[in-house]
Amino acid sequence: MTLDRRDLLIRTLGGVLALGIPRRALAQADVARVDDLIAKMTLEEKAGQMTCLADSFRPFNPPNPAAGIQDEKRLADEIRKGRVGCLFNGIGVAGARRAQEMAVKNSRLGIPLLLAGDVIHGLKTIFPVTLGEASCFDPMLVEKTARVMAVEATAAGLHLTFAPMVDVARDQRWGRVVEGAGEDVYLTGLLSAARIRGFQGRDLRRDDSLLACPKHFAAYGAVAAGLEYGSVDISDETLRETHLPPFGKAFAAGALTTMAAFNEINGVPATADRELLTDILRGEMQFRGFVFSDYTADEELVAHGFAEDERDAARLAVLAGVDMSMQSGLYIRHIPDLVKSGAVPMATVDVAVRRILYVKTAMGLFDNPYRSLDEEVEKARIGTPAHHALAREAAARSVVLLKNDGVLPLDPAAGQKIALIGPFGEDKANLYGPWAFYGDPDKGIDIATGLRAAMPDPAKLTVELGCAVNGPIKDGIARAVAAAKAADVVILAVGESQAMSGEAQSRTMIELPSSQQALADAIAATGKPVIVLLRHGRALALHDGVANAQALLATWFLGSETGHALADILFGKVDPSAKLPVSFPWESGQEPFFYDRKSTGRPTVDNGSTEYKARYATTDNSARFPFGHGLSYTDFALSDLKLSDTALRWDGAVEITVRLTNKGKRKGSEVVQLYIRDRVASRTRPIRELKRIQRVTLSPGDSTQVRFTLSRTDLEFVGAGNRRIAEPGLFDLWVGQSSTGGLHGQFTLYAAVPTSPPPKG
Repeated sequence: MTLDRRDLLIRTLGGVLALGIPRRALAQADVARVDDLIAKMTLEEKAGQMTCLADSFRPFNPPNPAAGIQDEKRLADEIRKGRVGCLFNGIGVAGARRAQEMAVKNSRLGIPLLLAGDVIHGLKTIFPVTLGEASCFDPMLVEKTARVMAVEATAAGLHLTFAPMVDVARDQRWGRVVEGAGEDVYLTGLLSAARIRGFQGRDLRRDDSLLACPKHFAAYGAVAAGLEYGSVDISDETLRETHLPPFGKAFAAGALTTMAAFNEINGVPATADRELLTDILRGEMQFRGFVFSDYTADEELVAHGFAEDERDAARLAVLAGVDMSMQSGLYIRHIPDLVKSGAVPMATVDVAVRRILYVKTAMGLFDNPYRSLDEEVEKARIGTPAHHALAREAAARSVVLLKNDGVLPLDPAAGQKIALIGPFGEDKANLYGPWAFYGDPDKGIDIATGLRAAMPDPAKLTVELGCAVNGPIKDGIARAVAAAKAADVVILAVGESQAMSGEAQSRTMIELPSSQQALADAIAATGKPVIVLLRHGRALALHDGVANAQALLATWFLGSETGHALADILFGKVDPSAKLPVSFPWESGQEPFFYDRKSTGRPTVDNGSTEYKARYATTDNSARFPFGHGLSYTDFALSDLKLSDTALRWDGAVEITVRLTNKGKRKGSEVVQLYIRDRVASRTRPIRELKRIQRVTLSPGDSTQVRFTLSRTDLEFVGAGNRRIAEPGLFDLWVGQSSTGGLHGQFTLYAAVPTSPPPKG
């Protein structure tokens, strides 16, 4: 058996330096303990540490597909034999403690289990879906909500969450857009790192530290036509420039696990892609934790047509760099024989097991296998009033005011008759959104409940369904129109059900169902002021009675405090300050659409000729509502853009300042956004790229100077040979309130030595 250079390095250094686990997290005694365990382990026990199975000891989310689920008796037997390293998606301390006792007291080596789960945007206290919360453009708020999620998840007996999803989503037809932070590379990285800091806290050994698992590595957000589990065909430059940087931010924030993607990249499924999982992930990106497969993804290599059978699939996955197999059971069934036959080197298995054991050690599981398994803590830390207060704040700060013709905010003292119309007015089943299966829907606050609680006279609220989510109801529109005519203002609650977003929920038309569009058009025809509350997990193409409403709000799936948060926004208790993390197209057929697209040789210029230009016959290339857009109840203005120098030296920096003024009559917050464009480069560059954001809160009449700093590294891109480079030359710069418009400036990047910039190319 031969060892490659990396295997020798790992063995020589005992794994600590090679795997990158901080020395402060692992004492020499920890290293010695792991070495001793690996020396004692049988091949079957090693394969067991590399196996993650569904938890049958606790209330469990039914998976889809329901593959390989074992009953409690059989799973207990597997644990006692040392054939399981991780359980996932069960919650509850009592069951977890039973399972951990079996591993620690009844297995031969007593190696503790890692207990994992999908806590994506909340356990019992449900926060806005990740895409919705990304609208806050505020890493501090994201870190706070993640910390609460960690406190609740660990109180319920979990050690790890399969989050955050850091895939950059460029096609709104893809159902999993809802799980990430949207279409922008910079914002996704910024918020993903904040979420990891919140999950993990400052000390992995604390009982409320929840290990993060950024996913899906890599480029899942680039699946062709937005089709779930689909193929990805992209250049190396696009992979490294768009889809890998957020993972780099996540790893820099301390993530010690990641998950391989379901998709293939350029013909190779990620789960079997050694170049991706070893050369790029561990080589270029210096990731030193361990890699999960996604749910049965190793087994699915057969359906991909990449593996001959399950045994071959296990071989390909482990050689590629997948350390832990999820749910398929392939590793425990086939790795022992693969090693004995010489198809998989023992050293490869030892490296994977060492990575897993080091992470368990860094979490303190060997010293305290019952950490996060305290029933008194479970009773005290879940669903507290403080957690719900933060959920209400996060929900309100996630609402994007897309349009307002002066109808908002409503005055609760005015005594207006309000008609709440639409399938989501009194709906509790669709408050949370996808991936919130631990929450109790009955405890969520629906829109009607929230409005009534905020109204001096709740009797002035009339509620009508109008239609179902996906179809008409008898006399529904007639009753809704009558209610609208009798009211002073209409609140129309329409959009997607939570089953229309999430995994395996790709859509060809990202529009409202026809029944809801018919309802909206009928209400618009009454002539009454209409406020539309959109419920959704992606950007939508909006039409007629929805698009032309007097006020329009993107409300996503807001979680436990939905109704209270929306009342806070509608009645002006909270000033809307969120911004769109995704572009809303005019038509579904514009997808994939994203603001940082490239120009063409025949671009369409504003107000210019469109003949023989890059455009669709039915619409132009703009967004109805662009990335970064979001209004307030007050009026912010930017002025006095200044650059410290129009020349950026190679190792220097340029400071950009701008004055932000609140010209309105209310206190509010604005997100000031800085974009750049490289005018001429050896690779064509996007028309704009977000590089900085800053959230500022001002009282009426106040103003402040906002400062940003850019250096050469902010101008880098992936050039020839997959090297990150910056090229001297002219750059455009905009400081604005969205990805369109803004105050414009220019600067020139100068080379390291010459006194004037050489020509590019």
